[in-house]
Amino acid sequence: MSHEKEIPQSISEASDIPKQKLQEQPGLQYEMKPQPLVHQLPTEEGRLKEYLASGKLKGKIALITGGDSGIGRSTAILFAKEKAQGIAIVYLPREERDAKETKELVEKQGDAQVLLISKDVGYEKNAIEIVDEVVKKFERIDILVNNASEQHVCERIENLEADQIERTFRSNIFGMFYLAKHSVKHMKEGSVIINLTSVTAYNGNPSLLDYSSTKGAIVSFTRSLSLQLADRCIRVNAVAPGPIWTPLIKASFSPEVMEKFGSSVPMKRPGQPSEVATCCVFLASQDSSYMNGQVLHPNGVDKDV
Repeated sequence: MSHEKEIPQSISEASDIPKQKLQEQPGLQYEMKPQPLVHQLPTEEGRLKEYLASGKLKGKIALITGGDSGIGRSTAILFAKEKAQGIAIVYLPREERDAKETKELVEKQGDAQVLLISKDVGYEKNAIEIVDEVVKKFERIDILVNNASEQHVCERIENLEADQIERTFRSNIFGMFYLAKHSVKHMKEGSVIINLTSVTAYNGNPSLLDYSSTKGAIVSFTRSLSLQLADRCIRVNAVAPGPIWTPLIKASFSPEVMEKFGSSVPMKRPGQPSEVATCCVFLASQDSSYMNGQVLHPNGVDKDV
């Protein structure tokens, strides 16, 4: 099942994206070439090295939405490397194969127990059931990573259908409200919520109007919730990635766009999921103990942020 043999051997190889067929949403990692980097990071020489862990999350219980692939998969793997005790991964039914592969990869990292939950986070009933399943198995939630997301390219607002707008908002922002609402009941002092927003929240994107709007909402949601939960000693922060090579990209853009993906940023390459997951590790750990209501920007030196 594992695609370890297909992992690139250098950052230049990882950034060389050939033309490939547009996938159906939400995108599947096992179909991607090259495979995104999920537990390796680039060195100064352009080679790759294994992420070096130090037990920063020892004994922690994490709930990660969209944890089957991309940034979510990498975050789950790095959390396991950092000695998290339990990791719950939420995904859509179509992503079952990716989710099982993520479970396999996470379990290779150590002793972390993995709970797979197949549900759409955009509905409150599902969010309640997700939290109940996690608490039943692990008794608490220490870290909530709101990562699940979808995007649809639409060049003209006249063609933006109401059901697409609702679907994007349900996946990208409604789910964050629902999961935060029901998770905090099971969070103790020192717990953490991490929301994944995007560079498009700051720059906008003419082809991703509804997606960009949800990502802007996530920034405000993060800052407001951090103020509300500060007296409970629960920190809330966000990460706003730039162009990252994930299944969401392969399910959104044409082969011609994908071939040039990431070339517009000053670093002249797309980022990798592992380069975002390190931000999630930082925000989940005590290394960021005085950070609250903040947004980290792994975006390849985007000049407008």
